[in-house]
Amino acid sequence: MFPRPLTPLAAPNGAEPLGRALRRPPLGRARAGLGGPPLLLPSMLMFAVIVASSGLLLMIERGILAEMKPLPLHPPNREGVAWRGTVLRPGRLSLDAGDSDLQVRQDVRNRTLRAVCGQPGMPRDPWDLPVGQRRTLLRHILVSDRYRFLYCYVPKVACSNWKRVLKVLAGVLDSVDVRLKMDHRNDLVFLADLRPEEIRYRLQHYFKFLFVRDPLERLLSAYRNKFGEIREYQQRYGAEIVRRYRAGAGPSPAGDDVTFPEFLRYLVDEDPERMNEHWMPVYHLCQPCAVRYDFVGSYERLEADANQVLEWVQAPPHVRFPARQSWYRPASPESLHYHLCSAPRALLQDVLPKYILDFSLFAYPLPNVTREACHQ
Repeated sequence: MFPRPLTPLAAPNGAEPLGRALRRPPLGRARAGLGGPPLLLPSMLMFAVIVASSGLLLMIERGILAEMKPLPLHPPNREGVAWRGTVLRPGRLSLDAGDSDLQVRQDVRNRTLRAVCGQPGMPRDPWDLPVGQRRTLLRHILVSDRYRFLYCYVPKVACSNWKRVLKVLAGVLDSVDVRLKMDHRNDLVFLADLRPEEIRYRLQHYFKFLFVRDPLERLLSAYRNKFGEIREYQQRYGAEIVRRYRAGAGPSPAGDDVTFPEFLRYLVDEDPERMNEHWMPVYHLCQPCAVRYDFVGSYERLEADANQVLEWVQAPPHVRFPARQSWYRPASPESLHYHLCSAPRALLQDVLPKYILDFSLFAYPLPNVTREACHQ
């Protein structure tokens, strides 16, 4: 389905090519000091395919897929999975036939993942990854042995609610509505806690899923939450960002007034593999080439996708995904548009390559920050 380009993406006059920007080391770190194996990224030819075609596919295939059934999403190796009141046949994931947008997105994600992950040099197994990348991955995959599933959690994509669901399924909590401060470590089992043979068995036999979100909307959510509300992040990261990027900041800034452009400048200079998990790219957190996920849910249709997963894993009927709190105000498209249009365009061009795999693999369009769009 994807065209085969003859040349890689060309950079605008005077701009740095995308591939060079991806390989550029963070500022303040010596190039020779990085060490370790190279990043496992697709070739520039595949980047050309993804970036050029992701948006077009979503538009073109609305008509094409109207008369097509979605591709299978590799369900667990079982003779049949009982949903609440329905039976799911092996090899099929039942999607709402009337939801063409979901069908398009899942189909694009499936085929893009296959195309990118099939490239030479891409990891096919967690043990193909360098030690640091594998450690990050295994620390982000939660295990339910009772219901035989693995969930790769992505911060700022409803992962606290998913952890609450896992604790209910494990019998630690009575209800997802219990009002307790979320403990993100205790009473949870991570793949990193298990022996290699136990990890391999679960990766082969358990249902595997993750949830994703528009990459820039996720960044804005992390920025607002961590630098606007969490003192620990203001002191640990905010103060350093202000010292590094604000003229005349002084030696001991509070770190509670970091601007969004300053946060973006910080991300440009950071190595994605060493980022804090709240703004680390999903690709590095969950390694969708090394792990063959059975389902990729969307934050944009969180409740429907989450309850679909609960049916898939045969959770008890009374266990539901928690409703969003009435006080919670997620980052809106309008707020994201405002912040992006207020940031220097050159800065956005430097940030986007860090998250290009998250945009392309999960079928999110690149932001429109043209002068025309920003003045609307």
